[in-house]
Parts: sequence; C-alpha cells; structure tokens
Amino acid sequence: MSRIAGIVLAAGLSRRLGRPKQLLELDGRPLVAHVVARAALSSLDEVLVVTGAHAGAIADALEGFRVRIVHNDRYEAGQGTSLAAGIAALAEDVDAAVILLADQPAVLTSAIDLAIGARRVTRSPIVMARYGEQRGHPVLFGRELFPELLQLDGDAGGREIIRAHQADVVLVDGGACAPPADVDTEDAWVALRESWDQSFQ
Repeated sequence: MSRIAGIVLAAGLSRRLGRPKQLLELDGRPLVAHVVARAALSSLDEVLVVTGAHAGAIADALEGFRVRIVHNDRYEAGQGTSLAAGIAALAEDVDAAVILLADQPAVLTSAIDLAIGARRVTRSPIVMARYGEQRGHPVLFGRELFPELLQLDGDAGGREIIRAHQADVVLVDGGACAPPADVDTEDAWVALRESWDQSFQ
C-alpha cells in the first residue's frame, strides 16, 4: 500500500502574535510538539516538519520525535512556500500528504486516521475534516495534486486548490463541534489555555 506522509507547517514568523507561537508552552510542551505527538500516534508513515523562523528552537523542541525537518528558505514569503517545500521533500512512493498546522494542538489523531482511510477507500484527491458546518485541518492532498501544490507561493496555502477541486472533496469527522483553535493573537492564546483543561488533553 502506498505511503501517506504528514506535513506540519511550522515556519511562520507569528507577526500578529509578536512571538513564536510554535514554541508557546501548553501543559509543559510547545504547541508544535503537541501537534507532532498527535501525528506520531496516527497511522501516518512519516512526519515532516517544515521550519523557517526559529528553526533551531523548533528542532530542539522536537528532539526525541521521529520526524524529518525540512527548512524553507523562503518562509517569509508566506505559508504557500512552506507547503510547497514540504511537498517537494516527499519521496516518490508517497501517495498523499496530510497537512497540519503547528499552532493547532487540539487536532485529533482520529481525524488524521479518518482522512487517511478516506483517501485509501475513495481515492479522492482532497479529504478535509468537518466540524459541524465548518471545514478545517487536517487536510489531505493526493499525489495527483502535488504539481499544483508545488507552484504555491505567498500566503494562499492550499485554499485555491481546494476551491478548484471542490466537487472532489471528501469530508470526514473532525471529532469536535468547531475546528481546532489556532493561536494568532494573545486573546486566542488565552482562550486556548482556558479551554485546554476541559477538552483536549
């Protein structure tokens, strides 16, 4: 069976927050380590972490995890370049990539596994997690879309590619009523800390 890889996007500058959100500590562990730990518990065949800003500190935070670090020299140009760098680093036998964000520690391993299962059963080029009426990460892209992903630039990420292939998107249960919270602002960071004890350990 073809391999499926996880790509954790952890290259951002955290401009809005003003400090590296990937390294904020929650329950004694950096946010990026929470995400990698969830990915490591899944049925992914390998996990790549794309770094840019604060690359050394992020690598140190992931010591002990079986991950491959991919550095994006163009990280300041936006998330699209990091996604393209992660795709470019995949081996030829990788059938699909599951995209995760380093500042979403509440992403569930079960959602990752459901996306993998849906790809293998339906062969859909895009699988997304559904949270009530919303969609979010994890997002899986099949190899047939890798050429388009490699052309990404700026901050667009994969949104335009998803829109272009909307009819082919398969949805799986994300395991919660709302998408995993990300940490772009101090208010979001406070809210995540307050909700963590109740929901996501």
